[in-house]
Amino acid sequence: MKVLRTPDARFENLAGYAFAPQYQEVKAADGTPLRMHYLDEGPREGETILCLHGQPSWSYLYRKMIPLLTAAGYRVLAPDLIGFGKSDKPAAIEDYSYSGHVGWLEQWMLALDLKDMTLVCQDWGGLLGLRLAGMHPDRFARLVVANTGLPDSRQVAPQFSEMLGMLYPQVPVPSAKDVGDAFRSGAPGAFLFWVKYAAEAPDFSIRDVFGLLSDICDDAILDGYEAPFPDDNYIAGARRFPSLVPLLPGAAEERAKNDAAWAVLEKFEKPVLTAFADDDPVTKGGEAAFQTRFPGAKGQKHVTISGGGHFLQEHRPEAFSQAIIDFIRANP
Repeated sequence: MKVLRTPDARFENLAGYAFAPQYQEVKAADGTPLRMHYLDEGPREGETILCLHGQPSWSYLYRKMIPLLTAAGYRVLAPDLIGFGKSDKPAAIEDYSYSGHVGWLEQWMLALDLKDMTLVCQDWGGLLGLRLAGMHPDRFARLVVANTGLPDSRQVAPQFSEMLGMLYPQVPVPSAKDVGDAFRSGAPGAFLFWVKYAAEAPDFSIRDVFGLLSDICDDAILDGYEAPFPDDNYIAGARRFPSLVPLLPGAAEERAKNDAAWAVLEKFEKPVLTAFADDDPVTKGGEAAFQTRFPGAKGQKHVTISGGGHFLQEHRPEAFSQAIIDFIRANP
């Protein structure tokens, strides 16, 4: 396995990201060692909050929230998924799989022996973190679910998956603008556009992804999100993620693993909070499944974050952080 490592110079002088880097080695399925970067901020004796990012971000996404959460007395851990941030980046798209990401995250969690955590997950952070919570429910004290999903066989009928598979070859390779317009309009083909763009568009770029999913226009911020990817050789993980969402044919095994996670989570009686944005073009309305299926979600003061967009950590860090703090304090 060919593995790339982003030069440290790419991360110098990033505004708001003056955190000490921490590293833990995990191994790929073929035994290749991979260096996984993470942040570990706040008092070690404090309640532990695990913040998981998604596509195509990294722990930089939580830079505005970490000081707010640590000031409230919490220990905050924020890893960079393999392929993202300061973590190592396998160079081939085929090196990435849904289960592979879960396995890397699990290795990291077990190596640090993390327990009694409050999981905060958004986008792919939910697909990975909630799968992990289903595998190790005893290590999680609470769940905060934001702008994400956990597709299983109950949500994805085989016929629907087969239909997507038949339509995919017919979808032209869209531009970033086409994908953004499709999501914002609620077009039924938006997901296929997203997969096609990430997998096949020759001009796929991290900056454009943030443009299609948000209104971030500050060059310094966009430079921060682009920092881990010096050139196209480094973006295999980001290109791969959309096609790993277990909706297409061939993903039945991953949906079955999500079925197993849901079977555990539907008995998870510890506190669960949903904190979805009211204007996320990707996951709006997705909180209903979590509020219905999680026993621990009953009776909680779920929040809808106004104007949070898909990246609510970026747009509404204060509101999101306060929701987490209030939730933990209300559920000691």
